[in-house]
Amino acid sequence: MTEITCTYTGDSETALVHGPTGTTLKTDLPPDNGGKGRCFSPTDLLAAAFASCTLTIMGKMAAARGDDFTGAHLSIQKIMAANPRRVGEFVLEITFPAHFTQEQKKFYLSAVNACPVHQTLSKDVKLTVRVL
Repeated sequence: MTEITCTYTGDSETALVHGPTGTTLKTDLPPDNGGKGRCFSPTDLLAAAFASCTLTIMGKMAAARGDDFTGAHLSIQKIMAANPRRVGEFVLEITFPAHFTQEQKKFYLSAVNACPVHQTLSKDVKLTVRVL
C-alpha cells in the first residue's frame, strides 16, 4: 500500500506528497476547466501515469531479454470528452530504439495492455497506439 496525501492550497491548486519518499508535486485545473494551467492537471497525471507505466514495463521486458531499450520514447495525448467531463481518448506514440526489428516492436507493444493503469481505465476510453 502506498499513501499519497493531497492538500487543497487554494486557487484551484492542490499539493500532493508521496508518503514513502516525501516527493511532492502540484496540480491545477486546466484553462478549459476554469483553471490557470500552471502545472499538471489531475487528468494530466493520469496520462503521465499511463505513459510511464507502459514505458517502464517495456523497459523491464527489455532487461529480462537482454535488449538495449535506451532511447525509447513515448508521447501521450489526452483528449477530453464531455457529458460527463472525462478522458475520452489517449493517443500513444511510441518510438522504439532504431535497431529494433518489427518482431521486437510487436512483442513490446503488449506492454500497453499489461499496464495496470490501462487495466484500470474504463473500457469507454478510446486508445490509439502509433509506432513511429
